[in-house]
Amino acid sequence: MTTKGQNKSYDYFSANAQVAEFEEQLLQSQQRIAELESLNAQLQALARSESIDDPTAKFAVPIDKIVCNPEQVRRYFDIDKLATLTASIKEVGVQSPLWLRPERDGKYLLIAGERRYRAARNAGLMEVPALILNVDDASALKLSLLENLQREDLNPIEETEGILNLLSWQMDCTVKEVIALLNRKAHLDKKKVEWSDENTENVFRKQWEIVESVFMTVGKLSPESFRVSRLPLLNMPIDVIEVLRSGQIEYTKARAIATLKDKAKRASLLTKAIAEKLSLADIRDWIKETKDQKPPSLKREFQDISQKILKSSQWSDPKKAKKIASLLEQLESLLAD
Repeated sequence: MTTKGQNKSYDYFSANAQVAEFEEQLLQSQQRIAELESLNAQLQALARSESIDDPTAKFAVPIDKIVCNPEQVRRYFDIDKLATLTASIKEVGVQSPLWLRPERDGKYLLIAGERRYRAARNAGLMEVPALILNVDDASALKLSLLENLQREDLNPIEETEGILNLLSWQMDCTVKEVIALLNRKAHLDKKKVEWSDENTENVFRKQWEIVESVFMTVGKLSPESFRVSRLPLLNMPIDVIEVLRSGQIEYTKARAIATLKDKAKRASLLTKAIAEKLSLADIRDWIKETKDQKPPSLKREFQDISQKILKSSQWSDPKKAKKIASLLEQLESLLAD
């Protein structure tokens, strides 16, 4: 029986847990504001850098001449937010120009602004304002990533994939090789090996300089924090990844749910967490309770069934009695093996 004093204790700790979670969210928000301010300055600097061959020019471009970039960082677009933006564009038009790159046959590849492009198309616009930039593939990807980070948070999966793709472009290697490089550097740091202490090839040193440069440009996370906190997201079960990608749940909650190996239980918790807006503490409690449940004892089940059989009135039924006899023979044969 729970006493009044115990109730107070429970309320006290529950309230403190909620306060701690709120403070953590507030801190993350403050950090994000600082990051976005930094990104804004870096984005403008990059647009003025030597990687852009010609001066930026603003044009009204026919919307049917724009081709979406298959390497676009953002893959999920919230339907409600897109509808709101569409309604706004119908009233006041596209206020911020799209970023395009000239392609063949008079087409333009979309570097940044796909949400505005989709909303403008939905609004029935025939042309949109655009900045025409002559940039290489790596610069286009970098601009796309930074522009998306500035305008609206990428979900963690998209952000992770975007940074990996950017590193892959910059170093001219595969994403798997990028991950291997991050792990190798962490291994050297753990062993406290200095560059001069190891016969490290110049290629590796140059690649790591590129890694540090990219993370400095992106303006958030260090290579090590990215390796530890973001790369594991890509190894989560696909059902969790898809929910996280669609923005229905925070990545800290997704990582907790991903620890459930049972697919049915994981699906149940995902649905419950989204529908009821469970906190991270609620999710961890649910997982703990699930893991604490011990599987039923076969011995106990047999004893229960035996008691039911002995008390049953089905013995007088010839057909059922015959089935029981057959099952007993199978059981006896099993025990004899």
